[in-house]
Amino acid sequence: MTYDRYTRGLARLAEVDGDAGQRVIDGLADLAPDLGRYIIEFGFGDVYSRPGLDLKTRELATVAALVAMGNARPQLDVHLKAALNVGASREELIEVIIQMALYAGFPAALNGIAALGAVEAMNHA
Repeated sequence: MTYDRYTRGLARLAEVDGDAGQRVIDGLADLAPDLGRYIIEFGFGDVYSRPGLDLKTRELATVAALVAMGNARPQLDVHLKAALNVGASREELIEVIIQMALYAGFPAALNGIAALGAVEAMNHA
């Protein structure tokens, strides 16, 4: 394990996802701890720490990809919250999801909007 990548990744994960990211990693501890380490080191220590995009743009792109995939609802929920956490607005998320209707279809966009509604409801509960 490269300490610098891991440390940088943990810090970036906390910055982006807050407690939700750590819960994902903790959930992998017993079953697949290496997968959690890969997410921290590569995903957040390498990719999310690159200088080319700010965190808001990275999260909007991630939300778009997850909506288009259509089969990653738990991850979409985490990244919708993360997008809001790093400064994306509700309106920006809605526009990204609507944009996906053009490329991934209306079912994907409808599911994305439903996910956003559920995230908002949990945040207001």
